[in-house]
Amino acid sequence: MKVLITGSNGFLAKNLISHLKTIDEIKLYLFSKDNSLDTLETHLKEVNFIFHLAGVNRPKNKEEFTSGNINLTKYILDILIKYHKKTPLLFSSSIQSELGNEYGESKKKAEKIIQDYSNHTGANIFIYRLPNIFGKWAKPNYNSVIATWCSNIANNKSIEVDDENSKLSLVYIDDVVKSFIKKMFLKNSFNNEEGKFYDLKNIHLKTLKEIKDLLYSFKKNRISLEIPDVGSGFERALYATYLSYLPIDDFSYDLKGHNDHRGSFYEIIKTLNSGQFSVSTTAPGISRGDHYHHTKNEKFLVVKGEALIEYRNIITNEKISYNVNSKNMKIVEMIPGYTHKITNIGNEEMILFLWANECYDENNPDTFQLEV
Repeated sequence: MKVLITGSNGFLAKNLISHLKTIDEIKLYLFSKDNSLDTLETHLKEVNFIFHLAGVNRPKNKEEFTSGNINLTKYILDILIKYHKKTPLLFSSSIQSELGNEYGESKKKAEKIIQDYSNHTGANIFIYRLPNIFGKWAKPNYNSVIATWCSNIANNKSIEVDDENSKLSLVYIDDVVKSFIKKMFLKNSFNNEEGKFYDLKNIHLKTLKEIKDLLYSFKKNRISLEIPDVGSGFERALYATYLSYLPIDDFSYDLKGHNDHRGSFYEIIKTLNSGQFSVSTTAPGISRGDHYHHTKNEKFLVVKGEALIEYRNIITNEKISYNVNSKNMKIVEMIPGYTHKITNIGNEEMILFLWANECYDENNPDTFQLEV
């Protein structure tokens, strides 16, 4: 499939292009303001799907709304009609089309031109009225508060908040791109009627305070090690976006640990609801532990070396032991009510990866010393 993308240097286009490049049967034709209209005409004769993403939203003068949003759209469709083509076209419009401002009006007029093209040719068209899009590669200090705040916070700069209770309608870039690509593969014809547009799922309505607080929590997790719930939804999308604005010399950070003759111990990540992860090193012949928990439980994984893990039931005194090594990866459970210890029985440093079901609380550690 030969696919044209207009506005190919823009935030939305860059993300779309990076996704389309993973699809083998796609050949991309790109058009930006750096290309000539002759190049555009040549592309239009070749392609069999168009993503019309080019547009002007921050013009130097008002006339650019007309030239960038209306005239360019008309030129594209005139060329298609000239060559008797009915190429499917997806257009990125804006929710501002209904607000009556000059930008919105120019987008609305472009929508009407596209609808007329569909009615004239029978071409399949898809018009999206997009809300505020956020994600990687958006330009800070332009027209995205999330891009600006992510950049500022990641670079230790202050942010400005006029009204914390102000709400934004937001959509994540990957959700937009996935929806766009699905439309590209639709075979059935769909002629957009005036006033009928494609909706996006996963629209997030968030206050500026919610966004600000989340972004600062992302920054602080390097110190506290407490990572918010970033596995799904808005938090997942915002965290990925924030990380994309980190300076290239700030992709890593130090951990504070404990080091002595036995080895070292470092907490890695603390979660909100699923405990914490840690790592330790232990010198040959050294034991760690000799304690038990009433409720707290752990999982041990030796990732380097060899260890003996010993237990004793604190009521029956029954003893149990497990030999483990890094050649045969095995999780060993630390069971409540059993005092336990781990000993490095190898000739090299042992490295242990640990998970605990709860984050360490120095006021309620649920850890009691007792020899195995």
